[in-house]
Amino acid sequence: MDLCPRPQAGSAVPEPEDLRSQNGVLKLDLSIHNYRQQDGSTRYCYLLPDGTQSPTLRLHPGDLLILRLKNDLVPDKSATLDLQALGKQTVCSVKPKKQINACTSGAMTTISTNLHFHGLTVPPVCHQDDVLKTAIQPSDSAFEYRFKIPRNEPPGLYWYHPHIHGFSSKQVQGGASGALIIEGIERAIPDVAGLPERVLIIRDQDLLYPDAAPSKSEPVVPKMLMDRDGDAGNNGTGFGKPAKDLSINFVPVPYPEYPPASITMKPDERQLWRVLNASSITYLNLSLLFQHSPQQLGIIAIDGVPIKTDREHTTAIEWVNHIGLPPGARVEFIMNGPPVGVPGLFVTRTVDTGPSGENDTNRALATVLAKEEAATLQSTLPTSHDPLPPSAVAWLGDVTPTRVRKLYFSEKQADPSDPNSATEFYITEDGKTPTLFDPQAGMPNIVTTQGDVEDWIIENRSTELHAFHIHQIHFLVMDWSGIPIDEPFLRDTVNIPYFKDNMLTYPSVRLRMDFRDPNTIGTFVYHCHLLEHEDGGMMGTVRVERPTKKL
Repeated sequence: MDLCPRPQAGSAVPEPEDLRSQNGVLKLDLSIHNYRQQDGSTRYCYLLPDGTQSPTLRLHPGDLLILRLKNDLVPDKSATLDLQALGKQTVCSVKPKKQINACTSGAMTTISTNLHFHGLTVPPVCHQDDVLKTAIQPSDSAFEYRFKIPRNEPPGLYWYHPHIHGFSSKQVQGGASGALIIEGIERAIPDVAGLPERVLIIRDQDLLYPDAAPSKSEPVVPKMLMDRDGDAGNNGTGFGKPAKDLSINFVPVPYPEYPPASITMKPDERQLWRVLNASSITYLNLSLLFQHSPQQLGIIAIDGVPIKTDREHTTAIEWVNHIGLPPGARVEFIMNGPPVGVPGLFVTRTVDTGPSGENDTNRALATVLAKEEAATLQSTLPTSHDPLPPSAVAWLGDVTPTRVRKLYFSEKQADPSDPNSATEFYITEDGKTPTLFDPQAGMPNIVTTQGDVEDWIIENRSTELHAFHIHQIHFLVMDWSGIPIDEPFLRDTVNIPYFKDNMLTYPSVRLRMDFRDPNTIGTFVYHCHLLEHEDGGMMGTVRVERPTKKL
């Protein structure tokens, strides 16, 4: 029996099951499974006791989440770790020989797992959001995650996924991910009150038909190049074989014909779409087309944080006709459905990932059809609501940073004399020697103090895109390669442009990092959210210490 079944290509896009908190508590049992397919690929999935996959967890600020996770993974020969690709990192591809404390084991194996609650500002400690030491084994009893959603957590879209170093990409790419929504977005953006809401999770996976020739409807492209990870390399055309297939709420949209899934809605209906890029390595460039014409999409939130227009926290809607979304990022937007007889198409356009990047091609995701008899969505936002109270802390853009740091992404071949050797990935603080992430390292890469605000300049010294992500906090983008940016919202994931040979300086972003929240105290990670890069060493740690008491 396939433990992780998937819909057929071309199917209607299903809605994930909603689990809502009751009386301030959301309690659930969840298990993670894997199942090897006949083609040799392995699916991963989170299951409720009734077999429902990847439920959407819905909580309010101040609610208590109690999640009991049972690891039901089984050894998978296809998941053996390429130790050469990970250099000298301390990881293992076999099961631990004896049961150890899941809070302290740090065991990184093909069948280890844990959970990261991406975007939430909860403490980086065991049973909450620690990914450095917490590792659950199949021999362990169900492991309990228990924490309260901070009362000041912004309402919006977050997500959960495994974060075992060396194997994150394998598990996430296999389908281990789900949405988490902090309710109350209508309190920040009154325009969405009463709107039906649709949760769309876009995942990537290995190609279902890797040996297929491109569709005859596509233009002829240059000879296909493969990167050292075995993925199709960027050819700069937007066509040809992609690095990965995509799915939308698990409905596959496979290369080469990309048969779209289907979304049906009532004619001219206005909806709130909450879109998560849960891909392991694929960038998205989303657009909604009516008869080939791009439609306006009203962005209300990025990475779970509602958009503001000024320092008084007035909310706004930013209308655009396409939305770039790196792996791990989320966007929430208002869309207006088509009238009867007007075909709609939800697509992702090509993304130039750089000479060393993957091929992220133009492709359809879903048709959008208007029908009077379309079913009502399972979730509609409240119409009555109280406005969110103003923030108790100063707007991050108005705070003078305590210090400025520079970090940079870089890559090199494990064996420079062998052009086919694996790539090693690094994120390094300027002035230090690039080293692969070592999960057993006793010292953090960066130390700061709770209450501080820092500016981090993140450079990209490689010839492919990277997506910077940090756990526990959000940040404000201040400038883009030295050009000031006035973004009225915070992020937790941001794209860093790639380096070109004709550039005089490395491309960079300047980020204002917010360590003011007491929940940030502890040690947590920052990394590239292209998970093949993270697994390959592109990760570091920051320790946030308690402030020294003044005498």
